[in-house]
Amino acid sequence: MKIKEIIFQNRRDFKAMYICEHCGNEEEGRGYDDDYFHNNVIPNMKCKKCGEIGGEITSCATNPDWMQY
Repeated sequence: MKIKEIIFQNRRDFKAMYICEHCGNEEEGRGYDDDYFHNNVIPNMKCKKCGEIGGEITSCATNPDWMQY
């Protein structure tokens, strides 16, 4: 899974639309804007439609617009 769009963010908590890189399924979910979540949690999310795991790392370090203080 990877983040397609951030829907809402309050400090480091956010709500996003995730997209499966394998089947294109879109799922809404919550997250936390830190390196651990972007580097470990998101790439290991399991798609509810196809069941695949794995994908691109969407680090906030590579996307500074996501980082909120």
